[in-house]
Amino acid sequence: MDISELFDLSGKVAVVTGGGDGIGKGSCEILAAAGASVVVSDISVEKARGVADAINAAGGSATAVACNVLEDADLVNLIDTAVRTYVTVNILVNNAGMGGGGRENPFRIDTAYMERIYRINVFAPWRLCQLAVPEMGKSGYGSIINITSVSSINKEANMCVYSSSKAAMNHLAANLAYDFGPYGVRINCVGPGATRTGALESVLTPEIEAKMLRRTPIRRLGEVSDIVRAVLFFASPASAWISGQVLFVNGGGEQTLD
Repeated sequence: MDISELFDLSGKVAVVTGGGDGIGKGSCEILAAAGASVVVSDISVEKARGVADAINAAGGSATAVACNVLEDADLVNLIDTAVRTYVTVNILVNNAGMGGGGRENPFRIDTAYMERIYRINVFAPWRLCQLAVPEMGKSGYGSIINITSVSSINKEANMCVYSSSKAAMNHLAANLAYDFGPYGVRINCVGPGATRTGALESVLTPEIEAKMLRRTPIRRLGEVSDIVRAVLFFASPASAWISGQVLFVNGGGEQTLD
């Protein structure tokens, strides 16, 4: 394969959840820049439209879909819309997520909270895989990327639900690689470290940042661009013989909130 083809997604169709901002938005943009048609989904259809409109204005191809990943009908509609609009699905980025932020005191949260986080972070990605993989198999090309977190391997206070849900995403992918491989579909995870998104900025203080940087060999926090390059790698032919893996993008270190 010519090196120019390794990251070429021309003719491919990508579905991204939580695509309205942050890592989801960046994933939509980089996949579109590589030639993919992108279905931008978000609980806020206004945000999704903004991203899709910008991609189209730049010469790419994108459409926006409202999707609350807690609603099965929305998940079904998301994949159906991709197939109706672009004929198939080749790439799925399970980015929509919730939880963490050092706010999960185990004595103050309840089972409803835990169930909600797992439904968003684990059950919805699993369901979208179930819906998308048959389409990927028919198309002859499939790559699923779960956005997990370095929290999935970290150990820290007040993060028990979020961290365990992201660990579940990792192990889910490792096992689903065996189920999906015969369909010609790969599934991998990108585990961001501390990345400058709105979610991080809501809890970040100068003291926390300084502590994180002391544990980070590459002495800066991550940017969305750092994470979405890994998404592009897993989406593209460059990673054709990689499945069931987790790539942590964390500056070589360990960033925790405490």
